[in-house]
Amino acid sequence: MRAHRCNRGFTLIEILVVVVILAVVAGAVTFAVGGVGGERQLAHQAEQTQALIGYACEQAELTGHSIGVGVSTQGYRFAQLERDNWLPFAAGDLRTRKWLETTRAALSRDGRPLEVAAEYPEKPQLICFSSGEMTPFRLELGLSDLRMTYRLDGQPDGDIKLVAIDAR
Repeated sequence: MRAHRCNRGFTLIEILVVVVILAVVAGAVTFAVGGVGGERQLAHQAEQTQALIGYACEQAELTGHSIGVGVSTQGYRFAQLERDNWLPFAAGDLRTRKWLETTRAALSRDGRPLEVAAEYPEKPQLICFSSGEMTPFRLELGLSDLRMTYRLDGQPDGDIKLVAIDAR
C-alpha cells in the first residue's frame, strides 16, 4: 500500500510571493497618486494662507491693533503695529510661514504688481486694520512644475476669496 499524502493550504514561499507582489502594487499606486501630490500641497498652502490672513484680520479687530502681512520669495510673516514699529510675531498661529520649495508668489495691489523680494519687507505690504478693513490685494501662488495656480483676492471689507486657476 502506498501512503497518499494530501497537500492542503499554501506554503510559506507562496504566501511570501503574494505579499511581495501586493507590496509592489501598493508602491506603484502610491507613486502614481503621488504625482498629483504637488497640486494637493499647493491647494493646502493656498487654503492655509487664506485662513491665516483671515485670522490675522479677526485678531486685529479683536485686539484693536493693526496686523500686517509681509510676503517674500521664502514665505510670509505677520507683524503687529506697536507704536510706530512693526514687530513680527515670533510664535503662535501668526508665526512666520515658509512656502513650499518651488513656490512662485506674485503680489499686487490695485492692479499694480508689488516686488516680492528674497527678504521680508521692513513694512508689511498688506494690512488688516482694527476697524475690520484690510488692504485690497491679489496674491497668486503656483509651483514651478505645475500649471495650476491659486489666487487669493483680498477685499476691503476683509473677505478673502480663493480661486483655483488651471492654465491648461
